[in-house]
Order: sequence, then C-alpha cells, then structure tokens
Amino acid sequence: MSRPARIIDLGTRDYAEAWRVQLELLAARQRDEVPDTLLLVEHPHVLTLGRGARRENLLASADMPVFEVERGGDVTYHGPGQLCGYPILYLREDERDVHLYLRRLEEAVIRTLAEFAIEGDRQPGLTGVWVGAHKLASLGVAVRRWVTLHGFALNVCTDLERFSAINPCGLSASVMGSMTGVLGRPVAVAEVRAPLLRHFATVLGRCWVEEERGDRRSPRET
Repeated sequence: MSRPARIIDLGTRDYAEAWRVQLELLAARQRDEVPDTLLLVEHPHVLTLGRGARRENLLASADMPVFEVERGGDVTYHGPGQLCGYPILYLREDERDVHLYLRRLEEAVIRTLAEFAIEGDRQPGLTGVWVGAHKLASLGVAVRRWVTLHGFALNVCTDLERFSAINPCGLSASVMGSMTGVLGRPVAVAEVRAPLLRHFATVLGRCWVEEERGDRRSPRET
C-alpha cells in the first residue's frame, strides 16, 4: 500500500541552506509533525565529503566550498545540471534495510533513464547507477531513528570537468558521465523531473499528495 508523501522543489539552492532544510525536516519527521518528503534541488558548485571520505580524494577544491556531512560514502561534486533528490522518509518495519533502500533509489533512477532510452545498470560492489563504464548517478544516505536524509545526484547536463577536482567516490573522474553525454544531445533537468517523481513513487511505495515550490524557511511554516 502506498504511503502519502509530498514534494518540495527548492529550485537552485546553496548546499548549506538545503542541508539545513534537510536537518529541520528530519527532526520534524522524527516527531511525526510532517509527512514523508522528497526534496528536489540543484546546487551551485560544491564538494561534499561523506563519513567514509579519504582526504587524498579531495584533489583541488578551487573555487568550490567543501562540506563534511553525515551521509555514507566518499567525496562527490554537486553543481548546475545535476538533479539532487533528498528523501526524508520514515522507514516502516518492512523497509528497515538500508542496503535495500539504496537499491530502490538506484532502481528509481534506472527506470527514469529508461524513459530516455538509456540503459542504466549497477556495478557489483559499487553504489550508484552506471551506463557502461560511466557513472551517471551517485548515492549517499544517512538514517537517524529510521528517518532517511541525503540521497541521490543524477548528472543530467552536468559540467563533468568539475569532477576533476576530486576522485569521485574514490574513482577516477573520467568514469563520470551524464545523460547529455550518453545521448549526444542536450537534456534539461526539467525534462527528467516528472519521470523521476513517477518512478520514485512506484519503487519507494509512496503517493504524492502535496507539492511546494520556491522559498523554504522552516517545516513549521508549512
């Protein structure tokens, strides 16, 4: 049975602000004050280091701020042309398997790519979604009292040169790819949004009952 959830589209938002919103919603969801929520956002150029990050994988931050966060995984890049999704979900008893949760996030992305005639797949032992030898989506999550935060980043029309500042998830920057690169034509983030939401709802067993856009100050103000 699908569970009600809402979408909050932050548009383009600094990483620090989106992270703050995640943490506020996490606390509110733990108190059962808000429903399950999926945050959608694009970030200005930024690097983030997860709990498993190795400093040697941060090669040159250049003009990009760096944040150490509570998600799993190593170092990654976020920027324009990349669709980030941060699910704030309360995992019910039948969902309390973090590995299964990650596989479901991957599956939602794989099904989304299929709508663009892109055959996404998984690589054994590696989290994320790949097309051949190129990684199109990165995942990193955290779970606090069975409420999730952080999530996935799908390279739609991302400037892949930015990944040269790091060894993304400990890999060579050359493995990173984008939907635009695979298709050989421009793809806009706006094109990907609707199919992603549809497949996320199906795979994660949620149904969208509300959507908010624009400025987002506090979960108590909704």
